[in-house]
Amino acid sequence: MAFPRGLRVLLGLASAVVIVAGLKGAAGLIGMTFLTLVLAIAVHPLQAWLARRMPGWLSTVLCLVAVYVALVALGGALVVSTAQFVSLLPAYEARFDVMVAQLNDRLAGLGISEQPLRALTSSLNLSNVTGLVTNAMAGVLGVTSNLLLVIALLFLLTIDGSRFPRLLSTAAQSRPAIVRALVDFVHSTRRYMIVATVFGLIVAILDMVALIILGIPAPVLWGLLAFLTNYIPNVGFVIGLIPPAILGLLSGGPGVMIAVVVVYCLINLIIQSGIQNRVVGGSVGISPSLTFLSLVFWSWVIGPLGAVLAIPLSLLVRAVLVDADPQSRWLRPLVANKNTEDAPVDPDTSRSPGDEST
Repeated sequence: MAFPRGLRVLLGLASAVVIVAGLKGAAGLIGMTFLTLVLAIAVHPLQAWLARRMPGWLSTVLCLVAVYVALVALGGALVVSTAQFVSLLPAYEARFDVMVAQLNDRLAGLGISEQPLRALTSSLNLSNVTGLVTNAMAGVLGVTSNLLLVIALLFLLTIDGSRFPRLLSTAAQSRPAIVRALVDFVHSTRRYMIVATVFGLIVAILDMVALIILGIPAPVLWGLLAFLTNYIPNVGFVIGLIPPAILGLLSGGPGVMIAVVVVYCLINLIIQSGIQNRVVGGSVGISPSLTFLSLVFWSWVIGPLGAVLAIPLSLLVRAVLVDADPQSRWLRPLVANKNTEDAPVDPDTSRSPGDEST
């Protein structure tokens, strides 16, 4: 019996609500698991290249060691740099109090009532900033505590990656559309990670050089933060801008703070919003508007890690719901910058004929 179209739409929406509720309930586990999957996808080409030159077990071990060292080094550098930032704040506490008092006097001179003004300015102190940074560090350490799960899953996924092409070859015989969609998801995710990493390094170096010239304390920390926030589409640079802008205000006054804001905005406009968004849209087929909506949605569902994984998660949803279903292919032009034609999958290389450019 065929259901009316309206009823099918309602049932689909109800199912989506249940699925999203389940995702929110298991946000921590899903976020860490998907992060591990993305890392395994990113490292697989290196493993395949090494496997052609050495025993398979040795290539797997080398790839795992490389990923683990990178994760530990990145997490350690972030923790050490954050601790350095916390230690810098007390040196500017007296200057900060003077600036707040001057602001209070100027606003009072404009006729603003003194009582609510004092209530507002009394809440402005560096101890609150220190508390926010401490809470952020606790969140980072909370993610670090899940590294055991990442290590175990990455080990298993890297081992399975060596035989995954054979599994794809078998599955493609009965479900070619699904296999083609999954292969496209893997390559799109890998291209996005490469683009985000390369442009993140460029932005981090430019920001760090500018901060050194402007005399902002701890420029390496803010360069590292700029690199990490580059994985957050659209609004990541704002997160990386706030701390150096505050330090610029405290160390050099409003002029230095404005210079920091202008430099960050110019770099974001030229590198991230201009070149990077164009490259990402052309390589993974997601428009800027869908990128922003993905950021908002997955941040709400999974939390901060969802902001970092927003584009890979959206690519997976598109692969499962649109690319894998021939009846849903008409949606492809609406959710992508490009429309891919059906093409046979070459599971031995995990590539499709339309993907020779990668």
